[in-house]
Amino acid sequence: MAAGYAELLRTRHAARLLTGTLVGRLPNATGHIAIVLFTRAEGGSYTLAGALAAVYGLATAVGQPLLGRAVDLRGQPRVMLPAAIVSGLGMALFAFVGIGSLLLAYVAVAIAGLFTPPLEGGLRALWPGVLKREDRVHAAYAMDAVAQEVMFTVGPLLVTLIVSLWSAAGALLVINVIGVAGALSVVVSEPSRTWRSAPREAHWLGALRSPGLLALLGSFFFVGLALGSITVAGVAYADDHGQESVYGWLMAALGLGALLGGTVYGARKWTGAPERRLRILVGLLALGYVPLMFTPDVVAMCVLAAVAGVFLAPSLACAFIVVDRHAPRGTVTEAFSWLVTTFGVGAAVGTAAAGPAIEGGSTAWGFAVAGVSGFAALFVLLATAKVLAVPGRTTSITGSSESDRKGPVEPGFSAEHQA
Repeated sequence: MAAGYAELLRTRHAARLLTGTLVGRLPNATGHIAIVLFTRAEGGSYTLAGALAAVYGLATAVGQPLLGRAVDLRGQPRVMLPAAIVSGLGMALFAFVGIGSLLLAYVAVAIAGLFTPPLEGGLRALWPGVLKREDRVHAAYAMDAVAQEVMFTVGPLLVTLIVSLWSAAGALLVINVIGVAGALSVVVSEPSRTWRSAPREAHWLGALRSPGLLALLGSFFFVGLALGSITVAGVAYADDHGQESVYGWLMAALGLGALLGGTVYGARKWTGAPERRLRILVGLLALGYVPLMFTPDVVAMCVLAAVAGVFLAPSLACAFIVVDRHAPRGTVTEAFSWLVTTFGVGAAVGTAAAGPAIEGGSTAWGFAVAGVSGFAALFVLLATAKVLAVPGRTTSITGSSESDRKGPVEPGFSAEHQA
């Protein structure tokens, strides 16, 4: 399994693009944590900290598809790097003004979120041109999902380390300087500079005019909702057992399960329509959430959390393939950005929904939100099976654009290779 990923990373530009994207996304992965820690360090309440983090998250959700569309229209370097710089300046403004002026603080975090560059969608648009073969691109999607789990585990630890060694304001500044450096590394690379989106039909809905993409987004809203509810239910479980460290163990177990699942999934060459495979993966993901409701002792709960995470990365990797098949021509970066946005909005809703469920019932009810959400995600995929059965595009994996005859263009896989 590791050998397969190593082979991918030995491909020219692959390691640089993956590393640069992960580093560039560090502010997005840790921004909400850094905002909360900084606000508390400035004497702000948990309510204010949560409100500022929520504004940052919502602004990011709005900005991702808009910037993704701009990337499809104007290319990666002209959008990604300026956006990363503006986002970093927004967070730097927040670090310098603090919470003395609440209006300015809200504006600063909103700017930081709104201009977060769509590096995640951009990387997936580059993979076909870099890796050339469809099976290698599918493996790269799985590797991408696994790498995300690593980032979302290591990122918060890095923030807390900087806070302990320096300050909360310093953490805000450092992670955003690192983020700009990561974005710079990506956009000056040859694949990013030469990539051109395929010609697109002018339509105000952009990627959202695809029924298949809308069906996928509807499903992954509920997957995000499940994960958001687990985040809050995990805190409640740790409180029930009187140990804050329990929460860290639960989240680590969930991430470990996702790492293992994604690694195994990416090591195999899959046949058959990915839409059908996605229904199976999401169904298994939903089943994995159900046992969490039993809230057993800590050791058993960590085992259940690891099992619950096993099918997350494979589901995401398979979803990336489905996005590529259903995104309208010329909208691939925007389409991937919509998936990121929908997933994030779902997680925010799940975070909000789990609280009342726990307070009105018990910790088990918080985990029940995850189980119900998982099956809701499966129901959406089953209800829209006919829509998802018809891929939106049938372009070849590589080609040339009119504006850049030598550059790789938007990905897309021939329909005959998917059966």
